Amino acid sequence: MDDELDNFRLETRAWLEANCPSEMRDGAKGEDAICWGGRNWVFSCEAQKLWLERMAAKGWTVPTWPQAYGGAGLTRAQDKILTEEMQSMGARLPLQSFGIWMLGPALLHFGTHEQKLAYLPPIARGEIRWCQGYSEPGAGSDLASVQTRADIDGDSYVVNGQKVWTSYADKADWIFALVRTDRDAPKHKGISFILIDMTTPGVSTRPIRLISGQSPFCETFFDDVRTPRAQRVGEENRGWDVAKYLLNHEREMISGGGGGLLGGRPLGAMLAATEGGLTDATLRAEAVACEVDTLAMALTLERYKDQAETTEIGDASAMLKYAGTELNKRRYELMMKVRGADALRWDEGDAEDWLRTKANSIEGGTSEVMLSIISRRVLGLPG
Repeated sequence: MDDELDNFRLETRAWLEANCPSEMRDGAKGEDAICWGGRNWVFSCEAQKLWLERMAAKGWTVPTWPQAYGGAGLTRAQDKILTEEMQSMGARLPLQSFGIWMLGPALLHFGTHEQKLAYLPPIARGEIRWCQGYSEPGAGSDLASVQTRADIDGDSYVVNGQKVWTSYADKADWIFALVRTDRDAPKHKGISFILIDMTTPGVSTRPIRLISGQSPFCETFFDDVRTPRAQRVGEENRGWDVAKYLLNHEREMISGGGGGLLGGRPLGAMLAATEGGLTDATLRAEAVACEVDTLAMALTLERYKDQAETTEIGDASAMLKYAGTELNKRRYELMMKVRGADALRWDEGDAEDWLRTKANSIEGGTSEVMLSIISRRVLGLPG
């Protein structure tokens, strides 16, 4: 087995060296470096387009997905090797999307074969950009209280209601949404999970401007939106099962921010490279502690990913989400401390990135809700 993995590493390294454009080897992080894909995506350069096409053809945009659905069917061990080899050469991820992180795993688990064939390969190729229609003005932390309704009319649902904090809804092609299909059932029992084309008549969005000046979040409105019942994932009125499964993957995805790199480099290297460097002993101690915790978080994520090969991590995803997001906020706070007044210069992006991290402990479930889940469902503490 070790020989097989060693050979896979050598083959992977050779393929990446031959196929990753030099422009995509800068280790760049942040919004400007992301390729989201979708119908209306405009590539930043020809190299970004070429990199996506080559990786998608290889199945390496979603390496562990089955080949029939656009992946490469890699094992967990092979996927780790691919990640390590990409990181060692500073290769950018060719594609990032909510379709890969959240909807894809849910479809693989709950979708029909026809739904998997229809939606997963386009996700893998970056042809569809998805957004998430979960939260509502009256259903945030208590997500099961969603009131957006979907009434049956023949072979269609007629959807009416509003979603909020729908990230990049104004740029998305499709939305996966929780809707109420039985208003008389207990709140967890009357929800369905459906897929809606954002170009459908009656769908509209309105960006929400944040303190950073950016507008990644939106309000989304549904006014008599007709969508085929065949676009429901899972059983009718059992959408909460799909929602919970997807949330576990969302929390794992968000938690990854606490175990990665900043600007393509370790935190210590980033801080030491700032003007004046780490001359203050207290800040040096904070940086070391934060670097150790970052490495520990990365190893913890790897351990849980290995565990997920044989069992669902379930509510333990709340621990990952809480630890990862709080750590990511702490890292950016330290960056601001080290740079001092210079960090407040808007044109260099530090202040904007720092402000953005404040949403980490809200999106995907607030830190307070995560702690409640950990105490009750993981530790079994009394209410």
